[in-house]
Order: sequence, then C-alpha cells, then structure tokens
Amino acid sequence: MKTKSLKSKPFNQKPLFIIIAAIVSPQVYAEDTISLAPVVVTATRTQQNSFDLPVAIDVVEKKDIQDGQLQMLLSESLIRVPGITAQNRNNQAQDPQISSRGFGSRSSFGVRGIRVYVDGIPLTMPDGQGQPGVVDLSAIKSIEVMRGPFSALYGNSSGGVIQLLTEDAPKTAEIGGSVMFGSDNTKRQVLNTTGTSENIEYLLNVSNFETDGYREHGAGKKQAVTAKFKINLDEDTKLTTLVNWFDQNAQDPSGLPRTAVNTPTEKTPSAFDNPTGVTSAAVKADTRVSRSHTQVGFNLTHGLNENNAINATAYVGSRENEQILATNAVGTNARASVISREFYGTDLRWDNKGEVFNKSYSLSFGLNYGKSSDARFDTNILSAGLPVKTLNRDEDNIVSNFDEYIQGKLSILDNVDLHAGVRHTNVKLEVKDKFITGAGANGNNSGSVEYQKNTPVIGVVWKVTPTFNLYANYGRGFETPTFVEAAFTTTGTNSTPNLALKPSESRNMEVGAKAFISDNTQANLNLFRITTKDELVISDSLNGRTVYTNANDTKRTGVELSVDSQFANNISTYFSYALLNAKFDSDFTNSTVPPVTIKSGNYIPGTYKTQLYGELAWKYSPLGFSTAFEGRHNSKAYVNDTNTDAAPSYTIFNVRAGFEQKLASWSFSEFLRVENVFDKNYIGSVRVNDGNLRFFEPASDRNFLLSLNANYKF
Repeated sequence: MKTKSLKSKPFNQKPLFIIIAAIVSPQVYAEDTISLAPVVVTATRTQQNSFDLPVAIDVVEKKDIQDGQLQMLLSESLIRVPGITAQNRNNQAQDPQISSRGFGSRSSFGVRGIRVYVDGIPLTMPDGQGQPGVVDLSAIKSIEVMRGPFSALYGNSSGGVIQLLTEDAPKTAEIGGSVMFGSDNTKRQVLNTTGTSENIEYLLNVSNFETDGYREHGAGKKQAVTAKFKINLDEDTKLTTLVNWFDQNAQDPSGLPRTAVNTPTEKTPSAFDNPTGVTSAAVKADTRVSRSHTQVGFNLTHGLNENNAINATAYVGSRENEQILATNAVGTNARASVISREFYGTDLRWDNKGEVFNKSYSLSFGLNYGKSSDARFDTNILSAGLPVKTLNRDEDNIVSNFDEYIQGKLSILDNVDLHAGVRHTNVKLEVKDKFITGAGANGNNSGSVEYQKNTPVIGVVWKVTPTFNLYANYGRGFETPTFVEAAFTTTGTNSTPNLALKPSESRNMEVGAKAFISDNTQANLNLFRITTKDELVISDSLNGRTVYTNANDTKRTGVELSVDSQFANNISTYFSYALLNAKFDSDFTNSTVPPVTIKSGNYIPGTYKTQLYGELAWKYSPLGFSTAFEGRHNSKAYVNDTNTDAAPSYTIFNVRAGFEQKLASWSFSEFLRVENVFDKNYIGSVRVNDGNLRFFEPASDRNFLLSLNANYKF
C-alpha cells in the first residue's frame, strides 16, 4: 500500500534487487530508511514497523480511502491490496464480496472467512460472520489488511484480518462537511466535528446516503453515525468509547441468469442483453432488506510500568434485519426472514516486554469471550401471488466462544526475529426451536454442537540488510460453520438446521521478501500454499435458501506482489498483482438432489486466478491539484463447483481529479471521479452455486461522482 512519504535524501549506494530471484546487494544503508514502512498493530497487537514482520500485511491510508471515493464500501479501497478480492455487488441489500486468498468467496451474506475489527473491537460475530458496513468510512484514517497464518491468532478465521482504525482527534477543534452527487441519482452528505477538550478527545461523524441504483429495483438509502471519545485519565491510562449506528433500507435486484448475459463474440460484442435488468421474481416479490445496527465498544489501556501494560476491550450491541426473499422462480411466492440479534463480548490482554539473555522479547497473553443470540422468524408472506402470513420458522440461534491465546517475539540474533503464538478456540452453536406445535410445525429441531481447536503459528524474519528482509511462516487455521451456513439442510420449505457440518481445518505456509529497492521504491513479494480439509462450500442455493456441505480437500497456491514508487515532480505509481490457484484437491459429492460429484482439479467458484491493480498519480502543489489514473484486471471466475459456467474476465479504467484550497482557517476541496471510463460491460460479482442459475451480478457502466468538501479549524 502507499507508504509514508519517502525521504528525498538518496542512499549512498543503490542496491539492485531482482525480487523474484532475491538477488540482494550486500551493502548496509542508514537504519532510518526502515521508518518509511507504515507502523501496524494488527499483526502483533502492539505497534511495530510492518517491514520487520514475517507477515503479509498492507496498509490502506486515508487518502486512498477518502480522496475521490464515495466512502460507502470497503471494496472501494481494498482492491489495492494483493490477495484480497473486493467486489462491489451493485446491490445495496448486500455487503460487498470480500475474500482473502479465496477464503470468503462463497459468502452469500456479509463477510465470511475474514475477521473484521474497528479499533480492536470486533465486527465479526463468534461464529465468523461479519458485517463491515457498520462503520462509516469517512471516519476512518487507515485500514490494516493481514493475510496468512497469523490471522489464526484472532480466532476461527483462516483467511485474514481487516482492521479499520478511526481518525485521531486534533488538538484544536474542527468542523467539516461534504456533499456528493453521482450517477443514478446518488447523493451523500457528511457532517463531522472533532477536537480535544481538556483531557477528552472526541470525534462525531454523521452521514446520509441514497441512490436509485445502477440496476432496476436497486434503490437504497442509509444513515450512519460514528462517535469516538478518548479520555486520557492520566499519563498511563486511557479509556476509549466507540459508538456505531446505522439504519438502512434497500431493494434487492438479485442475480441474472445466463439468458440475460452474453459472452462477447464478434457478432455480439456487448457483454449483456440487459445489463441493468432485474428478474421478474425480484419485482413481483419486491425483494428488499431493512436493517439497523447499534454497537458500543470500550477499550481501556493502562501502562503498569515501562515493561508491562494491560488492555481491556468490551462491546455490546443489537441488530435488526428483515429480508424479503422470493421462494420460487417467478416471484409469486415469497417469505420474510427476520433476525433480531443481541451480542456482547470482551477481550482481556497483558502485554510484557523486556530482555532475556540480552535478547529483546515481547509477549501478549489474552482471554476472549463473545456471545451472540438471534431470535429468528421465517414467515411466508406471498403464495400464488396472494398475500399470506404463515409462520414456518421460529427459533433462537445462540453462538458463543471462549478463547485463550499467547503471542510473542524473540530477537534470537541481531538481525533475526522469531515470532510465534497459539490460540485455543472453543465455539458453541445452539438452536432452540420454538416452532414445534401448530400448523406447519416440523417437530423439535433443537440441538447444539461444539467445536474446539488449537491453532499454532510460527514465523521468522531475517533482516539481510536494513533495506531487505526475508521471512517465512507456518500455521494452522480453523473455521467453524456460521449460523448462515448451518441454517438449512435442504432448500425445501420445512428445512431443519444443519448442525452436522464439520469445521474446516487448514495448513498455511508462506515465504516472502520485503525490500526498499532504491530511495523511492518499496516492494513486497510473497508465495503461499494452503491445504484445507472439510472446506465449507455451497451445496445448493435455491429460492432464498442456501445449503452448505463439507468438501474433502482443497488447495490454494499463489503469489502476491506490490510495488510502490514515488518520483520527482510529485509523480507516484502503485502496482499490485495476485496469482491464485484455488482448487478442489479431491473428488467429493455434494448434497443436491440428485447428488453431483465434483472433480478434483476444479476451481473453487468465486475466486479469480489473476488480479492486477495499477495507479499513476500526480500532484501539482501550486494549484492544489491532484489526479490519478487507475486500472484493474480480473480473470474469469467460475460460478459453480462443476465449473460449467463462468463470468468472463474484464479490464476497466478509472480516473479521478481534484483541487484543494486554503483560506485562513478554512480549507476546501473538490473532486470528480469517473469509473469505467471506457464504458465496459462486465460482471462485477457472482452468486456461487445459485440453484435458479442466477449467477451474475452486472457492474455499473460509465459513472461519475462529484464531491464538494469544506473544513473549518477553530
């Protein structure tokens, strides 16, 4: 990701790095060059320079989150990170599709297989299901993205960790606002105030968003509030309170079948017959979602002395979600799925650092507990085109976890650090069925299942020179089924919970290199191999119900590369590349009717073999002008386990430009963003294994966004 500003002072000598071959010049350079890499907290839970970690971790900075962006979806900025797939579904009723090295690509709702945090407070429930839309990105200063084995130290997640960090309050008060206008009658307004009053730092961010949507039946609106208060109780003790709230209503245009999507040929160069279209089922059933979410988190840090500190995090919240789903192919039948959630949790950690045998070390010991309880109701609301109200599900879904972890670092040599850790995870899913009497009841389906696993990780970094590091790591991952995945055993009307699902277990290996190639370029390269047993995959998805099953073995191998350069005259470039071979590594038979055998060697659907992102940016300070040209390429993505259909590859380009002005205590900025400059028709995301064969979610054609911003410093 973009690093902090590179110093203009050149090195005494410039080494030549051929990155892939790891041919390194032996010269030693000034130690302060390493400070150019960003400092991160996610990998070790304490602040450390990312360059010195045996971990694939990238930082998306504030300017890449907010400048020239709508600031609504993580997919806007995470497309920069190699190894991360971040697809805008152009569907306000669904979170963006985010996966890490293929983990999470199967998710039908929310983000799955990746743990999401904001300021150390989880947005992921104990079962692994996360909703990153809780946080308004206009209040975020940076995003840390970690992939690989060390993510297992955050719990039952094999794919990675995404941590959003909110803005720090300035010493003097500020107030600001933004208005945005865009294609498809898109509007967004943001008001914020921040500052410090005596020993209290505060931030308040309020936003409103509404759009007609690119696709028919795709309108949506959302209001959000983010508030943070940091109380400096004394020099060693700080208490931070974070409040997140949002309320959203959105139509769901669903996916399109192959009959509405053409693969381009010479005779039919357009990729779509009906790119903005919607199925009649979505219109007739009026598919939509209404949700609200409130969460309050507390973080207390206290330094006991120069070598010891304690950290306590607690959070509590509630979520209401009502989804209207079509339950037949023509939309004459529909149901309302209502989930009312209450959740809470805590994390207690002791950090210790010092020296042993004249070698520096750091250790963190922690306990983690979380609980989420969903009151779930499914009601048939439409039958043969006529309104009805027939209850078909009434149950409580309760999930809890209790974990213990230890993580540490030891500098075994002056230029070699050893990192290691282990987490014991215990997750329990429990169903309390209340729909056991009356018409339509299907018996008592109450039950519970418990999963336990130790997930050790180890990594080593060799600091070959102050400007070149090599690292390697290994770890085991553990993913339990979420309640979304355990909801149904069949796609039938009276389906029961699927508590027979097994957790998936993975072995994750990675080697990598991090280098400052010259006084203006930093490069990161890693290679990985992941083998997984009992991978959780979609078996069938039909009429609003998705059934999951366990595959036997899967294997992921890949390469990730990023190169960040800053040149004279305020010109900068950024390039990232990811190669991912995510395949089934043995035959398995799914649970559809009739069952289908999936062959070894088939690609895991929803994954992209190749992804590239590039950016060329320029600033002209005398006029406060900045501009950038972006390019993105994704290879084709299979839409089902049998690999009989796929969304075609695509390449798109975006451009953004803006001005900044300062007038006394005021600062102003304006920007214009144009996406899909060459008006490419393409599939933005896919719906894996959809039983109605509505696999395809089209992306927007050429579209624009205009933003006007003002800020006043008191």
